[in-house]
Amino acid sequence: MKTARRTILSVAYPFAEVGSGAVGGAEQILGTLEKALVRRGFQSIVVAHARSEVAGELLGVAVPDCMLNPEARAGVELRLQQAIDRAFATKSVDLVHMHGIDFHRYRIPQHVPVLVTLHLPPAWYPAEIWDLPANYQLQCVSESQRAACPRRAHKRLVVVQNGVPLPAPAATRRGRGKYAVMLSRICAEKNLHTGMDAARMADVPVIVAGKVYPYPDHVRYFEEEIRPRIGKGARFVGPVDGEAKARLLSRARCLQIPSLAEETSSLVAMEALAAGTPVVALPSGAIPDIVEDGRTGFLVRDAESMATAIARAGEIDSQLCRAVARERFSADAMVAQYLKLYAKLIG
Repeated sequence: MKTARRTILSVAYPFAEVGSGAVGGAEQILGTLEKALVRRGFQSIVVAHARSEVAGELLGVAVPDCMLNPEARAGVELRLQQAIDRAFATKSVDLVHMHGIDFHRYRIPQHVPVLVTLHLPPAWYPAEIWDLPANYQLQCVSESQRAACPRRAHKRLVVVQNGVPLPAPAATRRGRGKYAVMLSRICAEKNLHTGMDAARMADVPVIVAGKVYPYPDHVRYFEEEIRPRIGKGARFVGPVDGEAKARLLSRARCLQIPSLAEETSSLVAMEALAAGTPVVALPSGAIPDIVEDGRTGFLVRDAESMATAIARAGEIDSQLCRAVARERFSADAMVAQYLKLYAKLIG
């Protein structure tokens, strides 16, 4: 008798698109994992922003193109819940995989196992998530993130480290680039203006790539801190993805990560190392777990030490960066761990 395919319902944060143009780490991980599920014969259903691209079935959520005030956000959350309800009304769902910071707002039938990937710093989530029902499995993306969670929750936490698709060796052959690059959401906690100042001090051109989401604080940060620094060796190119992103990273002198947030992981750091590009970063959160100081990049304290590290980026061995990425940050290894966890939760 033929065995029925397992059905996985993935629920994204609705305000960010999943697919080739994904900017956020959560959306990139969801996209990578969901494609792998379809290749392996699972039935994949994704509840996400209506402009998302997925390998399986998309239940799209309409998001208005306007400043996201509380009323607009409430309407989006209502439509996302309706999409979840529609999935359960029409499919036999074996497991729900939640990726958004707002996951606790949505109703899931209590008989269905729910895996929640905590993509963001633990302090950003409400305290109620540590006391969810037994059908919820919380998962961290790094050991440093797990250590930052409340101690009483450690027993119910598992860790699956993020991974990235590794480029073919020929795609990463390059000379040492002349510019530094930053790829990030454009918001205050990413501290991109400090990275721009550091590049200027190092007398190295810098390219800033990323998306300005329509939140008032994000728009204000761009207008007050980023726009005035554009020019004089600094360029802003907006969001990049796919081959454009790969080229930008592989041809760069270094990747800068000046983030002040307690980073739970860093896909762009992994992608840079896979391309043979060293990383210069503040040691926020899980960054020291990814960047080996003096070996695959430099960990710095402030704009001045970042400027010095940018100037020294040529000392880092590109081949070593690639080798470390192949050994530690493979998307295939990440997918294999998720599949084992799925099987355990489905039982």
